[in-house]
Amino acid sequence: MITSETARNVINFLLFQAGWLICVLFPGKPAAAIVLGFLVLHFILVSQKRKSELQFIGLGTVVGATLDLLWFRTGVLGLDSQEVFLTPPWLVAIWAIFMTTLCHSLDWISRRVWLPFVLAPVAGPFAYWSASKLGAITLPDLAPSLAAMAIGWLVVFPLLLFIRKSLYPELQA
Repeated sequence: MITSETARNVINFLLFQAGWLICVLFPGKPAAAIVLGFLVLHFILVSQKRKSELQFIGLGTVVGATLDLLWFRTGVLGLDSQEVFLTPPWLVAIWAIFMTTLCHSLDWISRRVWLPFVLAPVAGPFAYWSASKLGAITLPDLAPSLAAMAIGWLVVFPLLLFIRKSLYPELQA
């Protein structure tokens, strides 16, 4: 385990960015498997409260994957005209690796009560828009899709931070 908080945050950020990019450029089970390896690296090098963090990541991944599935089922998101019955593994993997950042490299967002409400409705949809530009997903109707995602992220991101603070206070920096 790395003792420097700065080094842990940098590694966490790099693992997340690499995981997101791999999943978006090569959406599929192999990308999800690579991200699983990144999660193992995260727990070896970065995580200090492994059991609590694993529980938090699991809970948040279920919430995020459920939100994505809702968006697929309502037409907010698409996959090249395919009907989606379950959230694709590579998107579940993105949620899992993203959840690691809430305890580490993105923890600073939780230090200002208002900040998640400002950043989430912009940053969340931007990630999906970026993924659509790289061909991983489609946004069938751009403006309504981005608006729905902004609302979803406005609710889910602060909720995830609240869950971390309430149920996993030991994960606070």
